[in-house]
Amino acid sequence: MSSVRDHVLDQYNSRVYKNRKEHVITIGEKESNEVVANTRTIPGIITQRGCCYAGCKGVVLGPIKDALIIVHGPIGCSYYAWGTRRHKAESDVRDGEEAKSYLEYCFSTDMQESDIVFGGEKKLKQAITEAVSIFNPPAIFICSTCPVGLIGDDIHAVAKWAEEEYGIKCIGFSCEGYKGVSQSAGHHIANNQLIRYIIGTGDKKPKKQYSVNILGEYNIGGDGWEVERLLRRCGIEVVSVFTGGTSVRDIKNAHLADLNLVQCHRSINYVADMMYEKYGIDWIKVNFIGTESCRKSLTEIGEYFGDEELKKRIQEVITDEILNNADEMQYLKSKLKGKTAALYVGGSRSHHYQTLLKDFGIRTVLAGYEFAHRDDYEGREVLPDIKPDADSKNIESITVEQDKKYYRVYLTDEQKAALVEKGVKLNYYEGMFKEMEEGSIITDDLNHFETEEFINILKPDVFFSGIKDKFVVQKGGTLCRQLHSYDYSGPYAGFQGAVSFGKDILMGLSTPAWGLVRAPWKKVPVLSATLGGEE
Repeated sequence: MSSVRDHVLDQYNSRVYKNRKEHVITIGEKESNEVVANTRTIPGIITQRGCCYAGCKGVVLGPIKDALIIVHGPIGCSYYAWGTRRHKAESDVRDGEEAKSYLEYCFSTDMQESDIVFGGEKKLKQAITEAVSIFNPPAIFICSTCPVGLIGDDIHAVAKWAEEEYGIKCIGFSCEGYKGVSQSAGHHIANNQLIRYIIGTGDKKPKKQYSVNILGEYNIGGDGWEVERLLRRCGIEVVSVFTGGTSVRDIKNAHLADLNLVQCHRSINYVADMMYEKYGIDWIKVNFIGTESCRKSLTEIGEYFGDEELKKRIQEVITDEILNNADEMQYLKSKLKGKTAALYVGGSRSHHYQTLLKDFGIRTVLAGYEFAHRDDYEGREVLPDIKPDADSKNIESITVEQDKKYYRVYLTDEQKAALVEKGVKLNYYEGMFKEMEEGSIITDDLNHFETEEFINILKPDVFFSGIKDKFVVQKGGTLCRQLHSYDYSGPYAGFQGAVSFGKDILMGLSTPAWGLVRAPWKKVPVLSATLGGEE
C-alpha cells in the first residue's frame, strides 16, 4: 500500500509534493500516524472543500427550523447553502409553544453592484422589516458573505437595531467565506454565537428522569428522527438536537439536559466543550451509524446514567431492533461481503460509515476528510500539540465561566473513574485512525487528481463522497454514493437505517450502468489538426 501512496505523490512537482506528502499517509507505514490537516489548499488544485459561510449557514445554522436566516450577500451564496442539503424538519407544537419551519424558503438581501459601492446595511434593515411583517419569526439570524466583510457592513449593529425595533432575537454571524481554510471555520463561528446568545436562555426542565442533547446531528434524510425514536424508546428524553430538525425553542433549554451525545465531532465539539465548562454537562462521543455502533452507543449511555432498570430497557430495545432487522442484514451481508470502499466526506462520516461497512463485510481501502483537524484523525490527545497558525487565529476562540445558577456535576470523580474502567470515555474522541486496518490510506483534503489516481489503482467497488465529485467518479466507471445528502434516500442511522443503506449499495452494485459508459473521446477523436508551417 505504501507504494500506492508513493506512486500518486511522485507525479507532483517538488513544490506540490512537499505540501501534499504529509496530508497522505498509509496506516502502519510509520510508528507515528501524524497527519497534516486544517491548512490552506494549494492554489489551483481542485479541492472539494466549502467555505467558512457554508460551514456556518449551510451546516450548523441552516437546519434550525424556526430561525429565519437572512444571507447578507449575493443571491448565489444563499442559493448554494439552501438547495443542496436534505436536513429535514417540520413545524410542531410542544408545551403550547409552536416552532414553525422556514427551511423551504431562501432569504437573501441579493446584494448588487451598487450595494457593494455604497454599502448594504440599509438594504439589510429593509429585508428584516419585510421578514418580520410577513413571517413574524421568533428569531432572525444574519449570515454575512465575502463582499460584506470586504466593504465593512456592521451586521451586529443591525442585529441590535432589529432586537430593539421588533423585540425578537436577532443574531449576526460574521462568517465571510474567505475566513479560515475551509467550512470548519464556519462551524466554530456558529458554535460561538449559539453558546453566547441562545443556550441557557430557556427554563423548561426535562420531564423525564434522564435527558440528553444530540450534538452534531443534522437530520439528513431523517437520520435525527430515527436516533430520537431509539432514545425515546429506551425511555430517554431528547431536549434538543444540534441542529437537525430542531428549533431555537428547544436549543435555549439545552443547558438543562443531563448529558450531551456528540455525533459529528468536528462541527460541534466547541459547543460540547463549552457546555461542559459552563454547565458541567459531560459529553460522550457516539455513533448511530451501523448496528454495532448503535449497540455500543446506547449501552454506554445506559452505563453513564447507571440505572439498572434503564440499562435493562436499553438492552431490550437493542435486542428487539437487531432481531427485527436480522434477516435482511444477513441477506445483504451475503451479497456485499468482500467488497471494498473508499470514503471522502466531511464531518465524522468518513469514520462513522466505516463501522457500517464492516457490518456488511466491506473493507475500507481509503478514507479522508474535507475539513478535519488533526484530532479528528488522531484523537483528542494530540490537542496540546496542535499549533495554531495565522488562519486559525482569524477565528475567535471564546472562553466561558461556570454558570452560578445552572452549573452542576452529574457524576462524582469516583463514578467517572468507574466508567473509564468499563470503557466509557467521557469528553473524548478517539479519532478515525485507531479503528482502521493496517495498509489503509488516509488522505486529507483529497483533490481531483488524487481521486482519479487512487480509484485507478485501488479500484474500490464503491466510492462514498459528496455532490461536487460524485459525477466525476461515476463517469469514470465507479459507483459513487453521496453521503452528504444520501442521493435522496435515507435515513441511514439506527438499526433500520443500516438496512436501508445496505439495500441502496446493493442496488447500485447490481446496476453497474456507469461502468458500461465510454466517453466519446475515447472512441472517436474530437479534434484533428496538422502541424503548422508545413506546405
